[in-house]
Amino acid sequence: MNSLAKILLPVDFSERSALAVRYARELALHFHCELILAHALPPLHSEFGMQIAGSMLVDVYRSRTDQAERDLNAFEPDALAGLNVRRLLLHGDPASKIVELAHQEHIDLIAMPTHGYGPFRRFILGSNTAKVLHDADCPVWTGVHIEEARPTAAPFSKILCAVDLGPQSARALAWASWLQREFHGHLTLIHAIAAHAESLDEPDLSWRSGIREIAEEELLRLQREIGAEADLLLEAGEPARIICSAAARVGAGTVVIGRGSAAGDFGRLRTNSYAIIRQSPCPVVSV
Repeated sequence: MNSLAKILLPVDFSERSALAVRYARELALHFHCELILAHALPPLHSEFGMQIAGSMLVDVYRSRTDQAERDLNAFEPDALAGLNVRRLLLHGDPASKIVELAHQEHIDLIAMPTHGYGPFRRFILGSNTAKVLHDADCPVWTGVHIEEARPTAAPFSKILCAVDLGPQSARALAWASWLQREFHGHLTLIHAIAAHAESLDEPDLSWRSGIREIAEEELLRLQREIGAEADLLLEAGEPARIICSAAARVGAGTVVIGRGSAAGDFGRLRTNSYAIIRQSPCPVVSV
């Protein structure tokens, strides 16, 4: 990874989409990359749940298309002023069209809000975001899911990289280390030891310390392999809680986690990854 050439921003004209634009602007200014703003119009039947016949169907869809084009062209003009911006209106299932466009355009990063709605918003990801996270091959930036989301002045000055020491960990750390170097930031590498490993009623405490030693050796090996300069954190407990607490404690503006390629064995986010995205006090990049 040497640069970002293209960033895709799927937008729905909400405040959360506007926050995603502000983060993407920081990257675009640094890398002089192209920003592609895309809004997807789903099929009418998916919105109304019924068939609309004849000329009425044509008129309704034309009206929606015209309005979407106006909204897209007028979206965040100040934040995007002076940048290389392309605006595209897509037609079809939003998640599928976003992933398809990302593949066609060789997108380096997708930036989008999480969007869950209703009383259980904190506990779910929006369906489009979940599908993109599952299916896209490039890194995906997701905004803060919790309600009290606020933009960060310097989102890449402090980066927290969380690894589970699985096969995708090296890719996540390499991406986080690259971002740190580009912005001359500070990187913290964290691994959460499963809570049950520390809570077992074992009389031999050396067994517990042995787990820590093995994990620490793996973190140091991974750090050497990548050539990353990072502070190390090794804590026991439920991973999402430990990682999100550490993100708040170190003042992280971005959390980087491993996701893997949809084309490989690790295309699905693990349960902990979803929980981290839901609870993180700052945006998360799933690599």
